[in-house]
Amino acid sequence: MATFKSKHLSFVLMAAVVFSCAQVCAEPLDESEERIKVFVSILPQAYFAERIGGERVDISVMVGPGQSPATYEPRPKQMAELSQAKLYFRIGVPFESVWIKRISEANPVMKLIDTRRGVTLLPMKAHDHLNTHSGGAGVEDPHIWLSPRRVKIQAENIANALAAADPAHQAYYKDNLKALQNDLDELDQEIVRMLSHLKTRKFMVFHPAWGYFANDYGLEQMPIEIEGKEPSAKSLAHLIEEARREDIKVIFVQKQFSKESAEAVARSIGGRVVRVDPLARDYLNNMKEIAGAFAEVLR
Repeated sequence: MATFKSKHLSFVLMAAVVFSCAQVCAEPLDESEERIKVFVSILPQAYFAERIGGERVDISVMVGPGQSPATYEPRPKQMAELSQAKLYFRIGVPFESVWIKRISEANPVMKLIDTRRGVTLLPMKAHDHLNTHSGGAGVEDPHIWLSPRRVKIQAENIANALAAADPAHQAYYKDNLKALQNDLDELDQEIVRMLSHLKTRKFMVFHPAWGYFANDYGLEQMPIEIEGKEPSAKSLAHLIEEARREDIKVIFVQKQFSKESAEAVARSIGGRVVRVDPLARDYLNNMKEIAGAFAEVLR
């Protein structure tokens, strides 16, 4: 009887290991197989595609570290490499609106996958004197990757596209999708805990990248930038007045943008500038660090 229990326990443990490996281990390629060549616009998307595609995908990123998706122009080498790609995962960042037609023309057989499909988009935030308001004129906020809840939808779009391109391994992509979505649920719950007991729920930023993050966690961003432009002297004076009224002492900036206006406001309110990076590739850890920075400032 003891021997049976021992064998049974060993079987259970082995099954658990196999199941765990199925969630995270790469499915090896046969010698005759080639990786699926895919392009993404920004680094966080590369993380999502890697988690889902594993070793079965070869991922190239348009906008590299430190570069801005608002002003980026693809390099000639990237445009040439597009001719070998099977899939392009777009997300709605500004450079796409200018370049997506040329990207498509570089490889007419490459499929363009809009990872925004199924995501409820919010309007961009802009700052108008004393009132923070929607950015008007139908300007949609592209920063959907800063919401773990919306990333779950984006990840499903990626998995579906990979499964369609490589149907023999669709179960593999679906298993990896499930593992990623579980991690996103845990991340979401952790951020909820981190931000649940804040003294204030308003924060000031230079570039209004945090609309979806704020929407998910009951926060309100107050942007300095106005539709991609530096604020006028009059607008800057109003921002300083509002920051003082709200007792804001920290202004968040991202390294892809100038911080001069943010530093001017910070000096006027006796505050400081804190850098956060919404475009880091290590998505889960980066979002935890960002949430921690918000929690520390707003507590």
